[in-house]
Amino acid sequence: MAVLEQERQTVRAQAKWVHSSARKARLVTDLIRGRSVPEARTILAFSNRAVAKDVEKVLRSAVANAESRPDLHWLGDDLVVVKAVADEGPTLKRWRARARGRVARIRKRTCHITIELAQSPAAVVAAAERAAAPKRRAPRKKAEPVEAEAKEFEDMTLEEAEAAETDEAPEADEVPIEEEPAAEETEE
Repeated sequence: MAVLEQERQTVRAQAKWVHSSARKARLVTDLIRGRSVPEARTILAFSNRAVAKDVEKVLRSAVANAESRPDLHWLGDDLVVVKAVADEGPTLKRWRARARGRVARIRKRTCHITIELAQSPAAVVAAAERAAAPKRRAPRKKAEPVEAEAKEFEDMTLEEAEAAETDEAPEADEVPIEEEPAAEETEE
């Protein structure tokens, strides 16, 4: 039995040179990996770690990338975090003066945060069902109202029918204008 596995389409976003160590960022990215986007946003909103703000920015960027692609038609709530990685970036070396003319090295570490999103399995199944379902056509308009009008015309005289077809209303020139009675002049 051959199992055909479709390659999943993913959308990714990456933030480079984030001012946090990769070790601290991994604690946050591990929390959201495999979660839906709304769930991941909730986790990041309530996280006490400073790097959670940077991870949340990358997540928002990945969702925007997915929604802006015209060939995918994905919505942010139907996405799942497939991959969330924090890799080490370059380390900035700084020096701090110590006692007796010595120095101590300060390492300002950076990291690169990458998030990949894919459509959730439930959304994939729903899209497949929509594609497989037969397309419905709008019901045709019935001819009953036309037949009812034809029956009305049968009972009318020829002149009444012509007036009803053209919906002739008396024009303004034809309407008699009622004149007010003139006031009687009284002599004083």
